[in-house]
Amino acid sequence: MTDLHGRTFKTLRVSLTNTCNFGCAYCVDGETVEHKLTEQLNPEQLAKIIQNLHEKLDFDTIRLTGGEPTLYKNLVELVRNLSKLNVPLKMTSNGFLLSKMVKELANAGLESINISLDAIDEMVFEKMAKRKGLAQVLEGIESCLENGIEVKLNAVIMKGLNDSQVLPLFDYAKAKGISIRYLELMRMGHLFSRQFDDYFYSQNQILEAISQKYDFVEMERKLSATANLWQTSDGFKFGIIANESEPFCKDCDRLRLDMKGRLYGCLSENKSVSISEHEMDDDVLEQVLQEALSHKQPVKFTGSSLTMIGIGG
Repeated sequence: MTDLHGRTFKTLRVSLTNTCNFGCAYCVDGETVEHKLTEQLNPEQLAKIIQNLHEKLDFDTIRLTGGEPTLYKNLVELVRNLSKLNVPLKMTSNGFLLSKMVKELANAGLESINISLDAIDEMVFEKMAKRKGLAQVLEGIESCLENGIEVKLNAVIMKGLNDSQVLPLFDYAKAKGISIRYLELMRMGHLFSRQFDDYFYSQNQILEAISQKYDFVEMERKLSATANLWQTSDGFKFGIIANESEPFCKDCDRLRLDMKGRLYGCLSENKSVSISEHEMDDDVLEQVLQEALSHKQPVKFTGSSLTMIGIGG
């Protein structure tokens, strides 16, 4: 199954919930910390839909997102069920609750966690997340490492808020031997039509900040990868997801499933295709997936009113 640009779906991102215990500046507006939970699929329903999709598309990766996925009830049960598909199972989390459940998640089959860490300074962290919690996130990172789960750090950089943290985060990741990926701000949710330019901090600016202390060379980008990669002179690798500066739409292979059983082929297209309401016979599934694939942008991410907290980025 491919579109006119040769793209298909090989990575599934599953948004388990639209609620979060943080209120990150790039995700929700104002001082909002909590987001009202709406109806969501239970673990059995989700696992069945994901199994049907995998049988059709043969995924390379399944990633659990949110909102904040650790707030999803029966997360361990869902991970255990999905691990039976024998597809690399990953998760993206703010890390706040990880230390309490990471051992169970590891035993259930979770292999890798991307932890959002936008500052290593406590005051800047609170400014970004709209709550205290840096110590708990760092504890979650340690717990993952102790339980054999691969850890990667994600840091969204916003001009005037946490751009001072580019090097401190780099130093922390390097000292821990953890991969870090910086993310350019995305035109989504409350940033879709306003304030984006005020906060945008580009790939070039991130590289300039790192170059103040480190020498590095660019590496070849892998097909369908979101991140551009560099390597320092002593072998440490880091990445930048430059969605605005260097869009990766041309070979994007991501399909998104939300908490209500709706499929999104592209974050730039505020359209979904419901899958939970259909019987998943082969012809219907083919039609649904072709429609989702048709939503992909041909060249560049143009933005959407979809919120990160609702679809997981």
